[in-house]
Amino acid sequence: MTKKEKNLLILILGFMAALGPFSIDMYLPSFLDISKDLNTEIEKVSYTLTSYFIGISLGQLVYGPVIDRYGRKKPLLIGLGIFVITSVGCAFAPDIYTLIILRLFLALGGCVGMVASRAIVRDRFEDREIAKAFSSLILVMGVAPIVAPTIGGYISAHWGWSFIFILLAAIGFLLILVVYFALDESKAPDPDISFNFKKVSISYLEVLKNRQFLFYGLAGSAAMAGMFAYISGSPYVIMEYYGVSEKNYGWIFGANAASFILGSQINRLLLKKYFSHNISYIMSIVLLVIAIGALGMIVFVGLSYTALLVVLFAFMFVSGIINPNTSALALMPFSKNAGVASALIGALRMVSGVIASAAISIFHNDTYLPMILFMMFCSIGIFVLLYTIDVRKKKEEAQEMVLPS
Repeated sequence: MTKKEKNLLILILGFMAALGPFSIDMYLPSFLDISKDLNTEIEKVSYTLTSYFIGISLGQLVYGPVIDRYGRKKPLLIGLGIFVITSVGCAFAPDIYTLIILRLFLALGGCVGMVASRAIVRDRFEDREIAKAFSSLILVMGVAPIVAPTIGGYISAHWGWSFIFILLAAIGFLLILVVYFALDESKAPDPDISFNFKKVSISYLEVLKNRQFLFYGLAGSAAMAGMFAYISGSPYVIMEYYGVSEKNYGWIFGANAASFILGSQINRLLLKKYFSHNISYIMSIVLLVIAIGALGMIVFVGLSYTALLVVLFAFMFVSGIINPNTSALALMPFSKNAGVASALIGALRMVSGVIASAAISIFHNDTYLPMILFMMFCSIGIFVLLYTIDVRKKKEEAQEMVLPS
């Protein structure tokens, strides 16, 4: 591919992959309005996030073997169609329970873009280019969390939260047109890929048995869990606990999303001189220092509003560096079954999102503690995982050096 073709491909894949985050971030500022209009508690509105994460987790596991067998394009069109239909349904949901269920199906449709975009990157780019491609993908995807809360807050304030889902349906329809007319198929259908439950399970188990995939996949999932703890907890913490307005919350959320993008672009520069695994490990140490610092402040002086914003910004920045590297390193051992590996990465990360959002709802105590503590423990987990695989890599390299030629 030429540079121009690569840039166009990244742009299309970025918009496809951004559909999932856009569906999350756009309606966050309207949580309070939804709870009032549907006559329910804000904690129950949080379960619309939980159901969405469940849908993304299950959906990606389904799409993995599907896009390996039928190619990338047809499943994309079907999934996006489901997304459009259920977006309209969400707009007219009569109660919170219907909205929770429809958000599940919204995720089942929209998550196809997340699976297919990662698989197409693996299809079209060489091993040494994958991490850079993921960083570029984040640059495009990152527009969603920057503009989505601001757009969502504006729409909710002027026309009501239902119009947010009408806009999502329109975006999904436009993506159908782009995929149909502008995206070339990157993988021919493979009839040898079986949908037999036992064989599909074996395929996923084989991917999980790969040590490189397991450690880097779990590290990326821990980073995602911390991010989703922030996404689930920040509407209450920032708007209710600290008394920030909906519109200002949108700006704060956008600034933190910008820090994530900035980290991903710094990563592109770092990759010119260093390897992905070295960058990931060093950044996990930085994240550990942030966690220890935040925990220290909580114990001794409490967390001020300014300190909270600094911690969130720093966490998102470092996560922006770790995320593309762990994704690339986890996918690198796979080629033929890149769809399955991509789906499993996505499922692991969304399961972590389910755990994070559910934990924030369950342990809600009218303070910032559930959100911040969960994020900090995720930081510690990332360090432990990357430290473990770094030690193993060094041992293997040492053994190779002493082996007789």
